Amino acid sequence: MENILELQSLKKYYKVRQGLFFHGEQYIKAVDDISFSIKKGETLGLVGESACGKTTAGRTLLRLIEPTAGKALFEGVDIFSLPKDPLRKLRKKMQIIFQDPYSSLNPRFTVQKIIGEAMLAHKLCARKDLTPRVQAILEKVGLSSKHVNRYPHEFSGGQRQRIGIARAIALDPSFIVCDEAVSALDVSIQAQILNLLAQLQEEMGLSYLFISHDLYVVEHISHRIAVMYLGKIVEVAPATELMREPAHPYTRALLSANPILDPSVRKKRIILEGDVPSPFNPPQGCPFHTRCPQAMPRCREEPPPEKELSRDRKVSCFLYH
Repeated sequence: MENILELQSLKKYYKVRQGLFFHGEQYIKAVDDISFSIKKGETLGLVGESACGKTTAGRTLLRLIEPTAGKALFEGVDIFSLPKDPLRKLRKKMQIIFQDPYSSLNPRFTVQKIIGEAMLAHKLCARKDLTPRVQAILEKVGLSSKHVNRYPHEFSGGQRQRIGIARAIALDPSFIVCDEAVSALDVSIQAQILNLLAQLQEEMGLSYLFISHDLYVVEHISHRIAVMYLGKIVEVAPATELMREPAHPYTRALLSANPILDPSVRKKRIILEGDVPSPFNPPQGCPFHTRCPQAMPRCREEPPPEKELSRDRKVSCFLYH
């Protein structure tokens, strides 16, 4: 199957301002040389602890944040090298669903304006035809067509997220970044939103980058999963394989921390000692070696190269070299 997106060696560094007498440059390495691809109609889950760089990666590949280095080939076109006007035209095909359904919607706008504003800006719809178009989109995401003139404060959290999804699909995109799209919702509402995203993917042929910290949520919707730690991707594998037999020690620790619904099942929790190192001063060698229970002397000296274990399965760990 053809790739819709190929991310190559993406870096996003933030320059740190130092004191008056400091000379030189230092950076926070939010995303440090990551690569992955997403096929047409596929969902790639991106998981990891808070502040590992997941959201920064998602927003940078859409150029909501400017990258420090790397390439992002969307349908063969490098997004990072596009001038302003061609990028604006390409934005119709790439959208984002934000984490917080409360702060991501303008409280002064009606639902019709929230969803229809981009359609008018990209000249996809005449103003006189806007209302029926917005009504059709609302019904597509499970809301009533009568809601077009309501304001965000009149909806629940789950309904607001449906409005956010409606805004994302209004331009008929082919790729959507779901940035923690269900983490602010109740569990029962999460399931409804995940089912809606799967349904829209099937109907519209959408590709997703699904960012989350919850491996079980990601497993439910993803075809493949990429695990991120301290700005780097440490493992990529098909969802079922990764959940059944994780390869990287960090992935095993993440899985052991997820609760099991069956109280009769007991599993051994892997406790990681110490705190996550700062991206301002990441450790030399493997970024995970300071917390890894299987760390070797080699891990402290050099970063592990990526090892292909099988088709669509890669891991960055010296245990496999």
